[in-house]
Amino acid sequence: MNKKTVLCLLVLCVLITGLSYAWSKYEKYIPTDSVLNFSSRPSDKLHVQHFTAAEIQQIRASTPITQVKVYKSDRLVRLIHRDQIIQTYPMRLGFNPVGHKVQEGDGKTPEGRYLLDWRNPNSAFYKSLHVSYPNAQDKKTAQGLGVSPGGDIMIHGSATTAQVKKLPGLMNYMPKNDWTWGCIAVSNIDMDEIWQLVDDGTPIEIYQ
Repeated sequence: MNKKTVLCLLVLCVLITGLSYAWSKYEKYIPTDSVLNFSSRPSDKLHVQHFTAAEIQQIRASTPITQVKVYKSDRLVRLIHRDQIIQTYPMRLGFNPVGHKVQEGDGKTPEGRYLLDWRNPNSAFYKSLHVSYPNAQDKKTAQGLGVSPGGDIMIHGSATTAQVKKLPGLMNYMPKNDWTWGCIAVSNIDMDEIWQLVDDGTPIEIYQ
């Protein structure tokens, strides 16, 4: 066996060892095939018909949004007036979406009832509405585990303001896979409409 062959084998062994180590360390953060399969989810086929400015004014006057409902399994966000569905949007979740968020950095999106308690017009991802996670139970659970519950869970856009300035078409951008650290991401154009229709203090119910 010549020196070139030996060197190639050594390089190959190093690569395999490195990849094996990376997989063992970070495999838990990689979504499974079932998580990545969006073909059967309603959000994959959803086309949003956005409201005009006049229609938004009419909704706010006659059928204001009283609740936001998030369906994690279907990747859908719904704006509700009492029992009436006003609008539905596709969305993406944290990179490890199955189950309720327990600790900071777990890549999960919370489940349960919270409030959209404040907003940020200069969010890293366009605009954002803050979800009031963690609540008292979330904090108690995390404390019992000796971990931080995390926070800064938002509904936000999928492209930054800087990106949109360079490529306006990114207003409609929706990533194929889940990618956030636990937030609920919609397209920027959908975020604009949510921003206009949903007031601070609106309840949000997040289902598995």
